[in-house]
Amino acid sequence: MKMGGSTQLQRVIGYFHGTIFLFSIIIGAGIFVAPKGVLKYSSLNVGVSLSIWAACAVVSTMAALSHAELGTTFPRSGAQYYFLKRSLGPFIAFFYLWINLFSTPAGIAARGLLLAGYITQPFYPGCFVPEMPKKCLALAILWCLGILNARGVKEVTWFQTVSTVVKMTVLCFVSVTGLVLVVRGRKENLDRFEKAFDGEVPNASQIAEAFLQGLYAYSGWGVLVRIAGELKNPSETIPKCVITALTLVALIYLLVNVSYIAVLTPREIISSDAVAITWMDRVIPSMQWAISIGVSSSIVSSLNCTVFSTSRLWYMASQQGQLPLIFSTLNIQSCPIVAVIQMLIFASILIIPSDLILLINYVGFTDWIQLGLMMTGLLKLRYQEPHLSRPYKVRLPFVFGTIAVSLFLVLTPVIKSPQMHHIYVLLFILSGLLFYLPFVHFNLGSTYFNKITCFLQLLLNVSPADDTDEYISTEETLQKNPPETPAKKE
Repeated sequence: MKMGGSTQLQRVIGYFHGTIFLFSIIIGAGIFVAPKGVLKYSSLNVGVSLSIWAACAVVSTMAALSHAELGTTFPRSGAQYYFLKRSLGPFIAFFYLWINLFSTPAGIAARGLLLAGYITQPFYPGCFVPEMPKKCLALAILWCLGILNARGVKEVTWFQTVSTVVKMTVLCFVSVTGLVLVVRGRKENLDRFEKAFDGEVPNASQIAEAFLQGLYAYSGWGVLVRIAGELKNPSETIPKCVITALTLVALIYLLVNVSYIAVLTPREIISSDAVAITWMDRVIPSMQWAISIGVSSSIVSSLNCTVFSTSRLWYMASQQGQLPLIFSTLNIQSCPIVAVIQMLIFASILIIPSDLILLINYVGFTDWIQLGLMMTGLLKLRYQEPHLSRPYKVRLPFVFGTIAVSLFLVLTPVIKSPQMHHIYVLLFILSGLLFYLPFVHFNLGSTYFNKITCFLQLLLNVSPADDTDEYISTEETLQKNPPETPAKKE
């Protein structure tokens, strides 16, 4: 917590643990559930489905490298928020914050329930798991992750490393087994690959939906930009970690999908509620527990990484005056504990009435709206501040390509097949004005918030962080002009 007498987040995450963080958040439940959706919207066309998985890897890498410029130009935690406020203004930044205040806890609640369902299902063979024990276990898991985050960055990175090793072992087993089955497979299994493109070709709207399903499995690649304030040498660490992690994830995802198709028919895949478990039941029925462990470790590590990174976003928003000051306070382990607690309170509320978790369906595609805004802000800032220090500068074709993909994924479903939830998303975004105008623009209720801040500081034993700009400028000066080492006396 103390660095040179200042209270700040600590830069302790290097290349290895940065790559682990990316693995942790990207490889979540997506690879176990998204293959069904991609195949469904690909009109059961195996060749189109595998092509979309490969294209999703290219799109995600392009977007992640474009996004990386934000964290290297502004190496602070919550860099996306800070960048949007600086490039497109405080209202767009608040729009980004407003969505994350509710969509992230909703996603955490949904994944917590999914994880609890996987854990409790073996105790209720042949029937549905009762809602009460599942919800209680989900709440217990979330608050245990909150305690882990409160312990500091080192404990979080250790936990992420162990859980990532577990799920990578399971996925590698599925991949290798699938390759063996393809090489030594029966003729009807090989025909699915030899005649991969013989099926029906999906239309543009279906391809957009299939892309959204596949990109869900790759989501989370922006986590290092959110935690840039805790990375060692972020200008080099972020691009290297992105290229390493996404290359390996793309390879694993393609091999896992090949393995699924080598064992199951396309119709069996889309009719299965848990593709990986159905696959294991067909290959080695006695090893279903291994898949359950792999799914559980994937979800819990992704959950933990989401809690860790989103708390840094709220921390930065508080420092910039769009959330109460208490959210930018740190405990003795340099954790913004109030942001963690508030996030888990929101997620816990959403766990109790299950129907409210459908909120995540309404705001899911807003991730690509936000990414499009960030790329627009990147272009604007390059024009307005051409001399701004940019240690890593992405090529403009990547930026324009990311904007084009964002427009395609957002506009195609709205134009081709508009749904009511598109209106719900718009109403939800506009509702943020009800809070932005009185509490942020006009700063009403500041006296009331100050009293709460003083009380919570004493209760939770937290203190405000020092000025981030001063800390970063000091660090940059030290990197350019390292202190001289005194010569040894002979």
